[in-house]
Amino acid sequence: MIYLQEITDEIYEQDRYLLFIYTPFCGTCSLARSMLDKIEAVHQQDIFYEMNASLNPEFMQEYKVESVPCLLIKEDGRVKDKIYAFKSIANIYSYLMEYKPELFATS
Repeated sequence: MIYLQEITDEIYEQDRYLLFIYTPFCGTCSLARSMLDKIEAVHQQDIFYEMNASLNPEFMQEYKVESVPCLLIKEDGRVKDKIYAFKSIANIYSYLMEYKPELFATS
């Protein structure tokens, strides 16, 4: 099984990433994680990073993350979007097509 990668300080500094923010005992977070796990399994690559909100209160405050689960999308060095309602895998794909189009490029 593929697991999301924990975000590191080096990743924080990057201009572009997809960050799944969760808390360990959140049932909705578990459902959201399973959607992201399935997407990574289909593409057989790491797409999302993850962060435990409970261990990063400064980040939560700085980026004004209102609740979990949250998919924070950073592009060009700034937060482009925060998705709180994951809804479905198809919904997440609509964001991936916009923010990570290379996943859908044919070789």
